[in-house]
Amino acid sequence: MDIIDFANIPCTSGAMEYLGKSDIGSNDLCTQATFESIRSTGKERVLEALKDGVMKYRRYNKLAAEKELLAYPIARMIVSCINNNYITKRYALAVAKSSYEHIKALKSAVLLKELAADFGISIRFDDMMNVSMHFTDYIRCAHVLHEPKWKLLNRTVKQGTLMISRDDLARLMEEAVRQKVESGLPHEVPKDIQVALEPYIAEVREIINTRTSKQGFSKEGFSEVIPDCFPPCISTAITDVQANVNLSHTMRFAMTSFLLNIGMAPDNVTEIFKASPDFKEQATNYQISHINGASGITYTCPACATMVTNGNCPGRVLCKKIEHPLVYYRRKVWVENKKRVVQKQV
Repeated sequence: MDIIDFANIPCTSGAMEYLGKSDIGSNDLCTQATFESIRSTGKERVLEALKDGVMKYRRYNKLAAEKELLAYPIARMIVSCINNNYITKRYALAVAKSSYEHIKALKSAVLLKELAADFGISIRFDDMMNVSMHFTDYIRCAHVLHEPKWKLLNRTVKQGTLMISRDDLARLMEEAVRQKVESGLPHEVPKDIQVALEPYIAEVREIINTRTSKQGFSKEGFSEVIPDCFPPCISTAITDVQANVNLSHTMRFAMTSFLLNIGMAPDNVTEIFKASPDFKEQATNYQISHINGASGITYTCPACATMVTNGNCPGRVLCKKIEHPLVYYRRKVWVENKKRVVQKQV
């Protein structure tokens, strides 16, 4: 892989090694006037992720690629200093989408194998450039993709491996990039660098503050309910959806049933899911209608024990001894209503 590949897929070990060999240190990059345009580029990439969910420009020549690659650690430092779940997920997804376009255009089997290996994935190519991979690597990348085509039961597995197309490989590698970028954020940023980057951090933070509540998700569309009273599991799920991250099937069910249980209109629940990368309105409306009782059974949000089992609980310590998301919500609503009564009396 070369500098152009590194700039377009900046989370690879090769890209990190290239940066490590650079004569430009982090302090110089963040403080010297010479590198102001690189700092601005890093900030713009974060803003692109926040506003559009995708980075607009691909890098085709060496000079532009070097500037882009140097801007990558700047962007990561800005995201880390803000330490907001919403922007972290938006940024990771934007890097992944940008990488996807480059990966899809790669023709060399050697480069694709090298790239996959960098993410711990072993692949092989046949004469038609179809790809085979072990089912465990496939599941690791595809488990958050909800279209039927990605389900393992719809694939043919022979001796532990399955065949996928080149386009499918690019989509799976996009998910691998997203996971890697997100898992590395936030990281620790030295205090002096935080100070040096403060003007850029402040600009991004101002945009975030106009879009998100203190919990990390937009309150728009929640007029019928009280988002400040949502339990952490539901707040996290909505943050993920609004950051264009696909939820697991179990989390989609839990979030949908919770919102319907507390009185949100089905159309408003659909609006929330429109930010999902694999959103299909007809299928989403059908699922929401089914959960809401169209089949004769109205489903209730799973209890906390089930949320923990399914990996959908961000931390039981946050909810103390409460055993159900709906109990958490109702108690918080009761507390908030009591506060309002006291304030009126004062």
